[in-house]
Amino acid sequence: MLYLVHVKPGSRRGPLVLTDPANATELTVYLREKPVDGAANQALIQVPADHFRVAKTQIVICRGHTSRHKQVEIPTLRG
Repeated sequence: MLYLVHVKPGSRRGPLVLTDPANATELTVYLREKPVDGAANQALIQVPADHFRVAKTQIVICRGHTSRHKQVEIPTLRG
């Protein structure tokens, strides 16, 4: 499933994933890591993996590698 993610790097609230109740495909992710040398993108893969309980290798950043607004593919759990 594709999610529109608003990343907030360097946040004191992180790591935290908030979902938008009005739109289930939008997430706000607070990260402690700063956007230096890809640290925030690596954390962006780790935090939702823990939140959705999927492997890090299954999460893909599709768009927005250098932006705070990203499109991320996270598999849905079936079963």
